[in-house]
Amino acid sequence: MRKIVYTLIAAVLTSIAAAAIWLLWQTDDIGPPPTQTAKLSQAERVARGAYLAKAGDCMACHTTRGGQAYAGGRALQTPFGSVISPNITSDRATGIGMWSADDFWRALHNGKSRDGRLLYPAFPYTNYTRITRDDANALYAYFQTVPAAIQANQPHQLRFPYKLQISLAVWRALYFKPAVFREETGQSVEWNRGAYLVQGLGHCSACHSARNPLGASKGESLSGGMIPAQGWYAPALNARGDWQQAHLAALLKTGVSPRATVFGPMAEVVQQSLQHLNDSDINAMAVYLQALPPAPKPAPFERDNSPQAVAFLAAGGKLYEKHCADCHGASGAGQPSAYPPLAGNQALTMDSAVNPIRMVLNGGFAPGTAGNPRPYSMPPFSHALNDTEVAQVVSYLRSAWGNNAPPVGATEVNRYRAVPLD
Repeated sequence: MRKIVYTLIAAVLTSIAAAAIWLLWQTDDIGPPPTQTAKLSQAERVARGAYLAKAGDCMACHTTRGGQAYAGGRALQTPFGSVISPNITSDRATGIGMWSADDFWRALHNGKSRDGRLLYPAFPYTNYTRITRDDANALYAYFQTVPAAIQANQPHQLRFPYKLQISLAVWRALYFKPAVFREETGQSVEWNRGAYLVQGLGHCSACHSARNPLGASKGESLSGGMIPAQGWYAPALNARGDWQQAHLAALLKTGVSPRATVFGPMAEVVQQSLQHLNDSDINAMAVYLQALPPAPKPAPFERDNSPQAVAFLAAGGKLYEKHCADCHGASGAGQPSAYPPLAGNQALTMDSAVNPIRMVLNGGFAPGTAGNPRPYSMPPFSHALNDTEVAQVVSYLRSAWGNNAPPVGATEVNRYRAVPLD
């Protein structure tokens, strides 16, 4: 009798588990059929796919330094371990040469591999799901022309339980639903094009939005967030309404503008991706970003006027005069676009001071682009300044010329002194 009871319990548990798995493994969303690419010649489709691959910055993740383009093998660091990017060249054995256009669409839109395996969202299918079938087909046509690289894919290096497909299925059930981009009829053609690029191919929210403890992006607010496992803060993109559109477009296209210069991971994005987009698409992105509703402004920081705090900032001012003023000027106005202004620079006054700390320690390197072929760079000062001195000069930058952000301490500086640049 006991054996029968155990058997029944096992059968019930098995049924429950099977039902749970069935519910968790989402069925594929077919999505709308292609409309435009069917009218393109093969050469036109491949050319469009090559352009879209630049817009999506696909090479950045699918190419190791010094390796063959798109052959994979780059370790993408996450808080849960490393995800190793796959080979997406046309090789039939180790790449995607045997994939069909439907297989490729399934990966972009549904986040599933050709064999049905669930893909990890380090491949940003949570954004790419918005890509139209036309653009997916163009991308597929292009990647089928990428020279074959015989390079077997390596297993991911994820910790338990994140390496389990069932864990990924639970994550997807909570945070992912396939959805093609839909235009908003109340917005302009430019706005919609910009929204499509920013939300989809550009996958800007992958860096510029905060994430919850399970790594899910908190929507498309683009209000800024720490880039997982990289130690850089991606600034808010919904705080650019006071910029001139031309300045924002210049920053995206060239990496420099009268208002700011890009450094860190964004320099790579501009160099490898955004500079290759046409002016129409860059302007559309600028239109969309400027129209984002701004986040509520934080309460003004109430500065400590104690003798110790005043002396701390005064020491930072002396360090600035010695090491920084020759380029950025005594008034913090800089010399755009060679040396960015520091007065009113939002990169200095964010809640997180990690970016200015890392730039003082490790230097700042603007991207070399067609619009900025001879970029000026900032030298590192980690060898010249100790942790307290770095804290003093960064705190000064965050308090001078009308800037008003909290000071930083030596302990916070030390946390990033040995952090890799990427």
